[in-house]
Amino acid sequence: MHSGTFLTQFILEEQRSIPNATGDFTGLLNDIVTACKTISHLVNRGGLIDILGTAGTENVQGEGQKKLDVISNEVMVKSLEWTGHLAAMASEEVEGIISIPNQYPKGKYLLLFDPLDGSSNIDVNISVGTIFSILRCPDGVPEPTEKDFLQPGTQQVCAGFCIYGPTTMMVLTTGHGVNGFTLDQDIGEFILTHPNMTIPKDTGEFAINMSNQRFWEAPVQRYIEECIQGKEGPRGKNFNMRWVASMVAEVYRILTRGGIFMYPWDSRDPSKPGRLRLMYEANPMSFIVEQAGGASSTSQQRILEVEPEGIHQRVPVILGSKNEVERVVAYHKEA
Repeated sequence: MHSGTFLTQFILEEQRSIPNATGDFTGLLNDIVTACKTISHLVNRGGLIDILGTAGTENVQGEGQKKLDVISNEVMVKSLEWTGHLAAMASEEVEGIISIPNQYPKGKYLLLFDPLDGSSNIDVNISVGTIFSILRCPDGVPEPTEKDFLQPGTQQVCAGFCIYGPTTMMVLTTGHGVNGFTLDQDIGEFILTHPNMTIPKDTGEFAINMSNQRFWEAPVQRYIEECIQGKEGPRGKNFNMRWVASMVAEVYRILTRGGIFMYPWDSRDPSKPGRLRLMYEANPMSFIVEQAGGASSTSQQRILEVEPEGIHQRVPVILGSKNEVERVVAYHKEA
């Protein structure tokens, strides 16, 4: 017998603490959990059922899609469109808004998701995951359009991600701290294993793609150079470097032992303000990181306060242990 708290129980107990709660939000979260369980099963069986490799198509970003990108996106849409909890959806893999078919009831929430973050790693068996963000649909909007999704990250009702690694884990915040749940494959339930996750303010670990170093701005060059110099440098301590190229894996590591993750602006394509997507990656991950005591910034402003201009907008991302993020931001201000 398990003595831990099931995710379903955890969500229901949260609902009971909110006066006049209708259960719609609880139902939506349970539907997302079910979709993530399905994707987890597919990821684990990818090579056995011939769904690895490229799909031969591109997403709205012009990036090559993996077969599992396409399949995971379909799982999310088909699992959630009929439930009656959503007014509309938006996916990193699809150009426009995903409307709820007319034959299904509409709810009061908007969902944005990256169905399979880090999918470039799927063929080499490195952790990937699903990221999601929940917003309220503005009152009196029966047919949401893109502008209804363009809410700053501070307006998120909930954010979470599911990481498909050696174990499948769901990390979740509703604005009252961060909790992690591990999927017990034998019973098909997520169980609370990491309550009240917190990020230490200081760290000796950074994650960045060093192959882009020559394109970084001077403040980022300065920060990384100081880390590399170790005990002999101005920081007076040694740092470790990590780079997984899977944001869910990077953020999960930071949640469990601290660190800083950076995908800063670089000069490879000056017309692009950043690499990562504000609505599908930066906002939900920043909400989670801040709720765990960390910080996040574009280097110029708090990510959660960025006013979105489009659902596929990109931004620079610097997030993780608070004191390190603030140091990088300070270097930008000095510059």
